[in-house]
Formats: sequence, structure tokens, C-alpha cells
Amino acid sequence: MGIGVHQPLPGPVVHPPRGDVPVLLSIPHAGRDYPDWLIEMSRSGRKSLYPLEDPLVDRLAWRALARGVGAVIAQSPRAAVDCNRAEDEVDPTLISGSASTGPASRPSARARGGLGIVPSRTALHGHLWRRGLTAAELEDRLVQAHRPFHRAVASNLEVVTQGFGYAMLLDCHSMPPLPAGGAEIVFGDRYGRSAAPWVAAEACSVAAELGFDCAINEPFAGGHVVEHHGAPHLGIHALQVEIDRACYLGRDGQPSAKFDEVSRLLEQLAIRLGSALLARDFRTAAE
Repeated sequence: MGIGVHQPLPGPVVHPPRGDVPVLLSIPHAGRDYPDWLIEMSRSGRKSLYPLEDPLVDRLAWRALARGVGAVIAQSPRAAVDCNRAEDEVDPTLISGSASTGPASRPSARARGGLGIVPSRTALHGHLWRRGLTAAELEDRLVQAHRPFHRAVASNLEVVTQGFGYAMLLDCHSMPPLPAGGAEIVFGDRYGRSAAPWVAAEACSVAAELGFDCAINEPFAGGHVVEHHGAPHLGIHALQVEIDRACYLGRDGQPSAKFDEVSRLLEQLAIRLGSALLARDFRTAAE
């Protein structure tokens, strides 16, 4: 019997799209519903797991949600399973017994470095867990939280696409402050693989207009969510949005005076990128 059978990981919260722009938000790292068994399994308790979160990014979405933009928000914490990793991004040292018993066949550099589909270690706290996982325990986490998150993203993108003929996915994250002179907002489109080039350029224009310094693909080009769901050749554009936490949180980790400015940024990105997509499609149809 795998860990989590008696206290399963929660699936995502889904806000169905109901607005007039073809946009969906995904928020994979803001989950903070920590089961007791996960805390007990950790070497240093919750304090070692909390830094893996993108704190309060789900709350930043409130303005966009109020405008009818849809969203899929992970409730399970990233420490339990990372919805922005592919199923085969597993640190082979984390799986008890032979690594071949798990889903990983080609562990990535991120996974080998401890930030795979189940984070295994961090620079601050070292090894996170008292023991490794069995393949069955990992499968439980995938079934309970990871796959439902991606099914919800896919199904809601399908709803948007059926309604408009195309869709925009904004995958929302936060990041520690970059070195001096670094951007406050980083947009990632997998170097043009997950969205048409104009999407990131337009996003930068919106951010700059609202007073934020931005960059494209450096140092974050986007993860599994945009890689997996973006299909610009099919009219589905996926853009990762990384926000400097210092832009919306105080030193105590609570919302700062600028929290609502960042909430407005997400709202404006959704509305204006969605409107730009509508306008481009209208021009194409008229030609």
C-alpha cells in the first residue's frame, strides 16, 4: 500500500473559462495543502519544503479570474509532486531499489540535481527525505495530483479552442530576485517552440508599460507545462511567466504594498494577449 492512500494528495482547483478572451492560466507551484505523512517523511519538516513553493501566486490571479479568465491551480505542494516536470524527470537515487522500476528512463540534469518530479534535495536544506520512494508511491502521486492537473489544463484548453478556434496558456510562477540588473519578469516560450514569437514580445510590451523590467527566455525558458501543452502550429500558444517575489512580497513573506500591481499585471497580460490573439485571427480571416 503506497503512501497517501489514507490521505491522498488533492487534485487541482479549476476555474472554468467564462470570459471573452481565449486565455487560460495554469499555476503549478502554489499548492500548500501539506498532508501529515509528507511532513513526517521530511528530514527537517515543513520549513525545508516551503521554499519550493511559488508563494501566493494563486492569489495574484484574482483580478484575471474576476474578468472570467479560466485557471487550473495545483493544490498539492510541489514537494510532493512537481506538476511542471515530465513523468520521466525522476532523480534515480530517490526511487528505492532499481531505478528501472520507476517511470524514469532518461533523468534530466534537473532531476539528477534534485529538482525532478519529486524534489529530492535543495541547496539550502540538502537531502529532503528520510527515505526513498517506492515506484508504487511515486505512481500514487502521479495518479492523485500530477495527471489530474495536466488533464484539467488540456481539457480547458480544448474548451477555449472550441470556443475561439485557438488558445493562450499563461503558466504562472515566481522566482527569487535575479542578480543586480536582472529582470523582474521573465517570459519563457521554449525559444519559440511553445508560442509564436510575437506572444513574448507583446507580453514584454505590456509588462514594460506597467513599469516592470522584463526578459525573454533568460534565465528561464519555460518548463514542462508550456512544453507539453503549447502547440503554436495548432493555434495553442503557451508562455511561462516568472515574477520576482520581491515585486509582491515583503521580507516577512506576506503581500507587500505592490501585491495588487502584480495582480493587475497578470490581469492585463491575460486580457491584452488574448485580445491580440483575437485581433490577429480577425485580420487573417479578413485577408
